[in-house]
Amino acid sequence: YQNSDRCGKPFIKLNCAAIPAELLESELFGYEEGAFTGAKRTGKAGMFELANTGVLLLDEVGDMPMALQAKLLRVLQERSLVRLDIRVIAATNKELLTQVRQGRFREDLYYRLSVVPIELKPLRERREDIPVLARHFCELYRRKYGKETELSPNAVAELAKYDWPGNIRELDNLVERLVVTDSVG
Repeated sequence: YQNSDRCGKPFIKLNCAAIPAELLESELFGYEEGAFTGAKRTGKAGMFELANTGVLLLDEVGDMPMALQAKLLRVLQERSLVRLDIRVIAATNKELLTQVRQGRFREDLYYRLSVVPIELKPLRERREDIPVLARHFCELYRRKYGKETELSPNAVAELAKYDWPGNIRELDNLVERLVVTDSVG
């Protein structure tokens, strides 16, 4: 995104796994006034509309319900939302081809989303990234919490030995905890 022609334009993130299936559609596409009980009187713009001219990141797209996958495919394939110009990035921790074979993910949507696939190996297979990421997170949380702590070379070496089953989120969480508790020595 930051190196594209859409940099500086809206970058909207939506975690498809964090929103209940029955609400995900209204989050993506919005709704009109009175669409359902409890709907805002003014309606609500969807993520597609909010991302107009920019980028919409569909994180954990592999967790999207099948019925909604069909609607997403129609939007992407036919550009069926009027007046929108967006780029979609989809991310998942699932093996989507396996999901397709098991009938849990639409094959046509898989191929629509796989225009430029980028596979990022788990952190345990990219150990050389661990020191860089750990220092980045440490600096981020030092600023956030107003701390003067730093990761020692020994601490970084220990972090690089761990397998990180929770991947980058686990590393991020641990480094934040270390900074907050002043345990980064």
